[in-house]
Amino acid sequence: MYDYNTSKICVVMPTYNNAGTLRDVVERTLQFCPDVIVVNDGCSDTSAEILASFGDKITVVDYGKNRGKGYALKQGFKKAKDLGFDYAISIDSDGQHFPEDIPLFIKTLETHPNALIVGSRNLNEQNMPGKNTFANKFSNFWFKVQTGVNLPDTQTGYRLYPLKNLPNLRLLTSRYEAELELLVGAAWRGTDLIPIKINVFYPKAEERVTHFRPFWDFLRISVLNTFLCILAVVYGLPSRFIRRRRSHD
Repeated sequence: MYDYNTSKICVVMPTYNNAGTLRDVVERTLQFCPDVIVVNDGCSDTSAEILASFGDKITVVDYGKNRGKGYALKQGFKKAKDLGFDYAISIDSDGQHFPEDIPLFIKTLETHPNALIVGSRNLNEQNMPGKNTFANKFSNFWFKVQTGVNLPDTQTGYRLYPLKNLPNLRLLTSRYEAELELLVGAAWRGTDLIPIKINVFYPKAEERVTHFRPFWDFLRISVLNTFLCILAVVYGLPSRFIRRRRSHD
């Protein structure tokens, strides 16, 4: 069993109006990691009451207003650093991720201690929304253009981040596409990106709680990709090339 006390690993869980699944995900997560930071991203349902019921078993970050998943992750990572953690596993609170997969990240960490470990979903999973599959393939293509790196799932929110390798967290976007920005930035800095297979659960469409807005979200990610492509040419790819050359010298 991996020693959490010496490895200083925590879980960061952003949540926004997922009261129906939140308690179950937190309880299951606590079975695999005793240090859980939940970021209440301005929930207007009963999520705050659910979180309060855990008492001091979890750490809650609450700033009152919905600011987006990227902002929530940023605040969660800052809290994790303030508490002295070296690694943070990000997991969604909507029930699609399995906390039971946390040991897979820990096992991979043992052999890749400085890597950003990326959970890769089966994009052919039953009930997987078609728009999610398209968005992921779209994102994977542009990620390779921007970094030269192949990843099977660049939109997954289930990851293990080495906190010391994160940038200063002045993200270009505060919404869900910030996760793509974090991946691109990590690749440019020369951080190894290690994909691992994870389980995923998608309920039937009528049971699904989603905050995805197809038009506006695709528009934002397209704007972000355009900007990242420009940065890749003038900064990202040259800096990655220089780091690789230095590592071989």
